[in-house]
Amino acid sequence: MSHPRITIAKRGIQISSSIYLILFIFIISCNSQNKKYNTSENTSNLKESISDTSDSKTTNTNYTYQFPYVDSIPNPAIQISQFVRRIFQDDNENLWFGTNGDGVARYNGEQLEYFSINQGFGGLAVRGIVQDKDGNLWFGTNSGLTKYNGESFTNYTDKNGLVNNDIWSMTIDNAGIIWIGTLQGISLFDGEKFTPFILPEFKPDNNRGVTSSKIVHSIMQDRKGNMWFGTNAGAFIYDGKSLTNLSEKDGLCNNAVNDILEDKTGNIWFATHYKGVCYWDGKTFTTLATKERESGTEVWSLYEDTTGQIWFPIENFGVYRYNSTSLTNFDEKDGLASGAIQDIYEDSQGNLWLGGYMGLFRYNGDSFYSVSKNGPW
Repeated sequence: MSHPRITIAKRGIQISSSIYLILFIFIISCNSQNKKYNTSENTSNLKESISDTSDSKTTNTNYTYQFPYVDSIPNPAIQISQFVRRIFQDDNENLWFGTNGDGVARYNGEQLEYFSINQGFGGLAVRGIVQDKDGNLWFGTNSGLTKYNGESFTNYTDKNGLVNNDIWSMTIDNAGIIWIGTLQGISLFDGEKFTPFILPEFKPDNNRGVTSSKIVHSIMQDRKGNMWFGTNAGAFIYDGKSLTNLSEKDGLCNNAVNDILEDKTGNIWFATHYKGVCYWDGKTFTTLATKERESGTEVWSLYEDTTGQIWFPIENFGVYRYNSTSLTNFDEKDGLASGAIQDIYEDSQGNLWLGGYMGLFRYNGDSFYSVSKNGPW
């Protein structure tokens, strides 16, 4: 087994308010030499830049992406990133934004700092962020697992025993074990060694951008200690001894499960790729009545806020909020310019953040607004 690669974290790209105006004028006048923020390339490269960054040869090259609300794109030159995929707040109240091609960005309340390959970070696309009991941050990327101890990055790959470098889901269980869902199955990591965890193989979904017979889209531990896995064959549940499966034949709304959540009352929620959202009370499934697309009602994530409301995005239809009695839809009429939100997160101050195509958004209780490098934070 190879030793993990450790890199002392260099200072990322820091952007303070004193240089925002100068930076913006420079970008506009020069038409941007940095491809990331080149507005002239934005329209022509939309399908390429939104596609999943993956090192795997099982990427589906026939996949196409439909872009909603293209006319209301926030200025690409000052977006946090063209696609913010994961949002997380650490114990020091830093906000971390995992992107789909720019590595990870950290906002400490005053400055925005970027970490990518040049700063020793392990990958370009970030699909999972968790923090362990010792305060270490762990990032699941398209190129392996990255640990950040506050000073340096340590990168782990298949050379260290990880089953596959293309990570799609992560969680830390009650015992401190990191469960890592990849394109080719699951690895458990105890901080020293990787151990494979085997799920049954299933039929790849060739309608999706990246697929395989072993991909794991979501991992969750419930209050009883059971581990849940979202796959293209429904949900698998591991009770520590045996593995069971919940699928459409049991009443699950769709077998293509993108995310799994346990709410405060113990209901298990499922975000699916083609049939929206449903929840299971342990006996029966209930599907929420939302807007639908003929091509599939695509939902990527679920989030429960501190008041117990469930939030989730639906492709092309903004986001929904469910409070056990009513379902409310928010979209461009409410200021949410993007119809391709993938992650929702509430910080310690009660602010609701949303990440997806067109970057970062925030909800102030009444409406949504875009958050750029210039803020408003």
